[in-house]
Amino acid sequence: MNLASALVGAIVEAWAELRIHKTRVLLSLIGVAVAVTAITTVVGVGAIAQQAVTESNERQSGRPALVSVSAYNETGETPEPGSLDAAFQTVQQRYGIDYASRNLYADSTVQFATGVTDVSVQAVDVDFGTIHRVELDKGSWFTDADEDRLAPALIVNRAFWKMLGSPDLASHPVAQLTGGGGITAVVVGVLPSDGYDQYPGMTLLYSAWTRLQPERSDAYQAPNYELWVPPAIADELMPLVERDVQGELGDGFTAQVNRNDYLANEQGDPLLPVKLVVGGVAVLVLFLGALGLVNISLVTVRQRIREIGIRRSFGATAGRVFFAVMMESVVATLAAGVVGVSLAVVIVQNPWVREKVGQGVQDLPPFPIEAAIVGLAAAVGVGALAGLLPALVAVRVKVIDAIRY
Repeated sequence: MNLASALVGAIVEAWAELRIHKTRVLLSLIGVAVAVTAITTVVGVGAIAQQAVTESNERQSGRPALVSVSAYNETGETPEPGSLDAAFQTVQQRYGIDYASRNLYADSTVQFATGVTDVSVQAVDVDFGTIHRVELDKGSWFTDADEDRLAPALIVNRAFWKMLGSPDLASHPVAQLTGGGGITAVVVGVLPSDGYDQYPGMTLLYSAWTRLQPERSDAYQAPNYELWVPPAIADELMPLVERDVQGELGDGFTAQVNRNDYLANEQGDPLLPVKLVVGGVAVLVLFLGALGLVNISLVTVRQRIREIGIRRSFGATAGRVFFAVMMESVVATLAAGVVGVSLAVVIVQNPWVREKVGQGVQDLPPFPIEAAIVGLAAAVGVGALAGLLPALVAVRVKVIDAIRY
């Protein structure tokens, strides 16, 4: 209790001294506040940028951990269409894997107003949208109900949509698929432009694609089988999946299981160089602010030599004087740190900043608590360093000389 009372008393005393000398410390504290704002903003904006990079990687290679399953024989042939599907579903149910999808790339033809045109095709299952964080510009992703549609649901790229005349999806626009005997499909979504969609492409459910291929025995292409599993158990689960798929297929085929997500070959933080540069500038500003605070604190201590001597004569210990003088700098920089962190929160939470930094981010992170902790810790650390030299000067003051001063 005595220690707590002494600490509170020192803080109150330090704050009172700062109010007396507020004009002297204001300019140096501005530099500290700016530096804390910079450091905290870098951490906060970095969290948004990191989430944007993470989601971009997950769209390309899938969420961690994405496990890919395939099988082949000595001649490179794949198993019969139904056998690998059955083995894949058995493994998924056995290990309670919630998200799994087939993924197949192929080609087909579509009747547009300008004539029959070759179109790239991607056939997937409903879970593919979750596994790869698929983002649509218009419309919505597939649902389980789409599996039973007689007119398959289509998600198309911008080139396909423009060739249809850019119709409103609320009007349920249709496309005539001429490949596989011809069928009418309904466009339910449009993918955002990725800069490479100069040619028409479409995505449909794998079950619908198989219905378009009546002669699968002649033109069968095995899809890529994907499982989304917790990263913590991926290394342990992969050999078990490979063993079980191998057992389901029997002799003659070899199962292969790989991890394909971006964390399988982690390259480190891609934003690290930017963070280091901005953080280095902020540290330099902090140093300059601390230097100014040291000079002002030294001047203030010399002007208070008589006051310090009187305190020592009334029994104030050297430790108490040291702590009181240092706390003036710490309290001052802490106040500047609170201001800096508050400004950083306003900047990072600004809708314009979040939109620019996190373009296309589905799960925008909240303001990170660690950013505020880093900012306040930096402010307190600077205050302690800035108050060290003046506190040492105050302790070295002799009582008799201070009274005569």
